[in-house]
Amino acid sequence: MTAGQSATHELPPGDAQFRLLVAECFGVETPTFQGEGPSCGHPAIFIRLSRCNLRCKRCDTKFTWDWTQFDPHEESEKRTVAELVAWAASSPVELVVITGGEPLLQQRRLVPLVAGLLAAGKRVEFETNGTIAPEPALLVEGVRFNVSPKLRSFGEEEARSIVPAVLEAFAATGQAVFKFVAGSVSDLDRVAEIVEAHGLGPVWVMPEGTTAEAITAATRMLADAVAERHWHFTTRLHVLAFAETRGR
Repeated sequence: MTAGQSATHELPPGDAQFRLLVAECFGVETPTFQGEGPSCGHPAIFIRLSRCNLRCKRCDTKFTWDWTQFDPHEESEKRTVAELVAWAASSPVELVVITGGEPLLQQRRLVPLVAGLLAAGKRVEFETNGTIAPEPALLVEGVRFNVSPKLRSFGEEEARSIVPAVLEAFAATGQAVFKFVAGSVSDLDRVAEIVEAHGLGPVWVMPEGTTAEAITAATRMLADAVAERHWHFTTRLHVLAFAETRGR
């Protein structure tokens, strides 16, 4: 029996057959690493779920939700919890990043998935936009949330993208970091307002950009101001290393 089968068999059969809408899985056949946040540079495998509750104009994964540009039948498929756990367990890499889209839209099915991944010896990071509070069943050892609230400058109204009660709920878990995408120094002023208003921390700032040139320019523009605020700074390592290649 493989590690993946063992972990799956520890789940109730019905849970193992839950299906999630998945955009892509990568990092097993072609190794990669987490490109952002506290685990930047760590070997990682990725489960990218389909669908999002926001419509950010500057989103770089519109293939998970923008059906004016992409075909949902071509860009997503249903995969069972059992299949996803077995896929992840086939890799020696410890870190599994569950991202999107917005993964917490599928929370009910994520609970058994996370249980299976942890049973297989993995640790899990969620990349979430911070508009949906996590269920208590996800607040277990081995799980962390990289919460990325979207500013108005990212192309979404903050009435939709900034949900105070949810941000404060994440902060109270002790299992979340707050990662803000910034394209200007004025964005940092807005970040500071949100952080102070809702007691968020630790804070990470990531320069906006989908090319190495844009990320380098934004990094140099933001670095002094981030350092002065004593926040953490992260790059987008996957963009620097692999350009705009999907699945890396």
